[in-house]
Order: sequence, then C-alpha cells, then structure tokens
Amino acid sequence: MNKHLPPCILAAAFAMAAIGSAAVAQENAAAFERPRYQTLRQNEDWSALADHDTSQTGDFFDPVKHIALSEDGDIWISFGGQVRTRFEVWENFGFVPANDDEFLLTRFLVHGDLHIGDHVRVFVEGKSAFSTERTLPGGRRTLDADELDLLQGFVDVILPLTLGGEDATLTIRSGRQSLLFGNQRLVSPLPWGNTIRAWDGVSVILSAYGWKVTGFWTQFVPVKKFSFNDADAQTEFFGIYATGAAPVIENASLDLYFLGLERDAAAIPGGGFNGTFGGEERYTFGGRIRGPVGDTPFDYEVEGAYQTGEVGTGDIDAFMFASQVGYKLADFFGAPRVFVGFDYASGDESAGGDVETFNQLFPLGHKYLGYIDVIGRQNIIDLSTGVVLKPIDRLTTKVIGHYFWVADDSDALYNAGAGVVRAGGIATSNEVGAEIDVVFTYQINQHLKGEAGYSHFFADDWVEQTGPGSDIDFFYLQFLFMF
Repeated sequence: MNKHLPPCILAAAFAMAAIGSAAVAQENAAAFERPRYQTLRQNEDWSALADHDTSQTGDFFDPVKHIALSEDGDIWISFGGQVRTRFEVWENFGFVPANDDEFLLTRFLVHGDLHIGDHVRVFVEGKSAFSTERTLPGGRRTLDADELDLLQGFVDVILPLTLGGEDATLTIRSGRQSLLFGNQRLVSPLPWGNTIRAWDGVSVILSAYGWKVTGFWTQFVPVKKFSFNDADAQTEFFGIYATGAAPVIENASLDLYFLGLERDAAAIPGGGFNGTFGGEERYTFGGRIRGPVGDTPFDYEVEGAYQTGEVGTGDIDAFMFASQVGYKLADFFGAPRVFVGFDYASGDESAGGDVETFNQLFPLGHKYLGYIDVIGRQNIIDLSTGVVLKPIDRLTTKVIGHYFWVADDSDALYNAGAGVVRAGGIATSNEVGAEIDVVFTYQINQHLKGEAGYSHFFADDWVEQTGPGSDIDFFYLQFLFMF
C-alpha cells in the first residue's frame, strides 16, 4: 500500500482551501442572484452577470463567468471547472477476506459555454481522471481513470414558440452530452464515479406550461482509459422524459417517462441475464411523484417502472418500486429529517428462458442502496431508515441504515454497476445483510466542500452460503472545488 497517500490528499485539500478562501475574501458584493453549481454545469445560467461589474460582485472567479465578446453583449462566454480528490480505504472488498486496499482518485473538469445571441449555444467540457495504483479486483477500472478526454461537446439551437397563447421554448441539442433525469435512479451521469458517463446523440427539449419534456436518441460512450472515447454503436439509448407539476395534487411534482435500451450481447456484462443470452431490446415505462403532505412536516416520494422487451429469444417481464416517507423535526436540534424507505427490484424465478430481472439502466446507485455499492437495483429488496441533520452551520450529517434481501434466490446478487457479485441458485436463505452509512459534509465556502464517510456491511446468510462472507468496511475522505 502507498503510505504517502494521506499527506497527498491533505496537501491537495490545503491548496484548494487556500484558493477557496481567496475567492471569498472580497466582501464588496453587488446585488446579484448567484446560480448554484450544478451536477450538469450546462444547467447554470450566468447571464445576469451582464448587468453587473464582475470586479465588484464579490467573487474572485466572477470575471470568467461572463465575458462579453461583442459590443452589444449578445455574444458572450462563461468558463468553469472542478477539481475533486477522494482517498478511499477498503477492507474485505466484495466480501473477500484480506481484499484490502487504499488509493487516491483525482478528477479535473473544465468547460467553456459560448452563447451566440439568444438562439445558439456551444458547450464544451473536458475531463482528466486519475487513480493511483488500485489492487482490488478490476485494478484501475474505467470508472476510475480516463487520462484526457472530451466529456461533453454539443451545440444548442434554441427556438422560441407560442403554444396555445403561452410562451414556450424548443431546444435542439446535438453532440456529446451527459444525461440526468429525475432523481437519478435510472439515468445519471454518475458524478460519484471518477470518469462520469456521457452519450453521443440528439436531445429535443420542450419547455411549456410549466413542464419540461425531453426526447432523446443516443449511443453510450464507454471509457477508454488511454485513448479517445468513441460512441458504442452496439448500445443505443433513447426515450422521452417529462417532468412538471402534478395535476390535482397540490405542490406535487410528477415525472413520466419511456426509456428504450437496445444493445448487442457483447455489450451486456456476462452476455445476458441469469442464463438467458443474446441481444437486448428493453423498454421501460415509469413515473415518479413527490412533494409535501399538505401543511404537515411529512414529505413523500414514490417511483415505479415496468420493463418489457426481449433478451435473445426470452421475453422481458420486470419491474421496480421505490418509496420514501420523511418527517422534518424543525424545532429540534439540527432540524433533523427522519425517513423510512422501501425499494423492490424484480429478480428471475429460474435460469434461462424469459427474463424477470429488472435492468437498472444507468443509475446513481450510490445514492440509494448503500455507499459501499455492493448492491444494485436488480433482484433486491431494501428496507431503509435514516436521519439527516445540520448540527452546526455548513455541516450536514447523514446516518442511513439498510437491510437487504434478494427478491428471488434463484437469481444473482448484482452490484451498483450491474455486475454479478454472487450467482443465484446456491443459498437457502434470501437474507443478504445490513449496511450502515455515516456521512459528514462541510461546505467550507461557496467553492470548496469537504466530505468524509464510513460504511460497514454486515454479511448475512445469503452471502455466507454463496462464498466468502466477511463484513466489508469502507472509508473515504473527499474534497471538491468548483468555480
């Protein structure tokens, strides 16, 4: 193991802290509604800076967030970037005794956002992702390393419309782009990963009547660690995703979607699902609703999806359900929100033939099924509970507990990347185990955020009956700088 990793990450943290402190040293801020930094940086709107002297808005980086390129200001460009470094420590990775390691992941992102009048936009974002030596299974994975590449590069054509007397906007986006829909259960750029997902294709985005409807056709772009990433013609991803205010239910938001995935057997991990092999044509129909419960401290979220199609000669009949109910204790110390959740993703009753294993598509599994990522949204039942609170200003603390069962013991246990952790049809129990995650996030300033987490997985009978069954420990320390 590399004994010099902790000093490296501390040095990087101090360097970024110094930059962040300098960035907020200027207190002479003019009235300016500052955009929040987004996972997808193209969703930030810095146009309001055109009406301000950026040397007086109170942030060191504001002068590069809006640079006029024409006398009338119709042509302008914005620059931004990100530096993230994360130190990870693992014990018994994959339930295997002495599968231990520690390594450093570092990512650099930089983007330029060119606006040509009100109707044309060019967005380009580059990335560079590195990993120190990783001796765990898979070594330096495509999730960890991508030396120098194009993350996003697209052109937007923005057309104003009038629909039924109401103003609307139609945006046609062509090129390499990251996708993020809903709460990222099924479609996410995977910001937790070091290399981030991207697709090549076309999106058409209609904003009207308080709704945003996105239709898209793309090819997935797999990472090639040491050469330029090209789209994979064997993996086509397309669909329609709509989000807006729910009718009838007050203050509720509603998502409705259709997602299509067509890929050759060579693009499927293992070539198929639970003994059924061949190309996959899978179509997902789903919806999500969330919001407060009237004027009470309760809130809720429910999402469900059904999948049909074919794998080889087998028919697909799969589904998933996800839910969470929260309660905010506003008058208690730290204003905690406590919650309980239940998730179900179908598994296959028997190997071969028709396929009942849900396909989690391109998820941010890390957010929902434990930070260890040994559990994915396929053939799984999860009962979760937790609390989120702010004990002091800028510090957020999360404690989350999960208990997992396989939905069908004849199917495999899948991880957050859809890889098979253990084969099915071996264990007599369906009790996989429990995980506890503790996460501390401290917003040092508007640019710099620190995060530390510890997770422990308690392996239960299903794991112990299918191979080595050691408990897993995971610790990380991360710093994220954005401008």
